[in-house]
Amino acid sequence: MSGLLYLIPIALFLGALGLAAFLWALKSSQFEDLDGAASRILFDDEPATTPPPATNPSSPAGTSSEKTRKA
Repeated sequence: MSGLLYLIPIALFLGALGLAAFLWALKSSQFEDLDGAASRILFDDEPATTPPPATNPSSPAGTSSEKTRKA
């Protein structure tokens, strides 16, 4: 019975915390565009462009790691 003295305030606090989080989500417009998120998953993103490979300025022109490996 004495456990209820701890559990009831904890339950009320967690309920109030959940209600406060829900009201914050309503106030900050989290539920404005419900259809946009549902349809956004159906479309692919634009492919990211990859930068060209960097050249090593310290190596002489005309030599590459493939040429030195084959030799």
